[in-house]
Amino acid sequence: MAETLTTLKARRSCRAYKPELIEEEKLNAIIEAGTFAATGMGKQSPIIIAVTDKAMRDKLSRMNAAILGADMDPFYGAPELLIVLADKAVPTHVYDGSLVMGNLMNAAADLGVASCWIHRAKEEFESEEGKAILKDLGIEGDYEGIGHLILGYAAQPEAAPAPRKEGYVYRI
Repeated sequence: MAETLTTLKARRSCRAYKPELIEEEKLNAIIEAGTFAATGMGKQSPIIIAVTDKAMRDKLSRMNAAILGADMDPFYGAPELLIVLADKAVPTHVYDGSLVMGNLMNAAADLGVASCWIHRAKEEFESEEGKAILKDLGIEGDYEGIGHLILGYAAQPEAAPAPRKEGYVYRI
């Protein structure tokens, strides 16, 4: 248990990456951790899309930047990413997908892989371009984009954790 708590306390979001891909076995372990996230009534509503193809990564970055309204790489140079979507027919789909994202981030940290949750997956995959990507992958159904988890090796040392705010916890 102490190792888990150490990882949870040490994990930070990274916003500067080296260009090299992470090892396949690490990527597979991170993905597997995501599949073991708790889901409402065990329905396993989320799916995970692993993006290691640079052309697709760059396309998704451009789509995300357009939604953000910024001329930048919202993936901060990370060479690969995992996209979590969840089946809208399941009432707990947003919570389920969020727990998958948390498992993915914590597994990455445990394996020495930097990550950051990037938003706007919902808007991306509601667009015609996003729907076409899913169709090309053979993904059918009504999925909501929960988030992108960018992955890679940090180009800079991690920052120290911010102090925890006052009033974070109440006890009854």
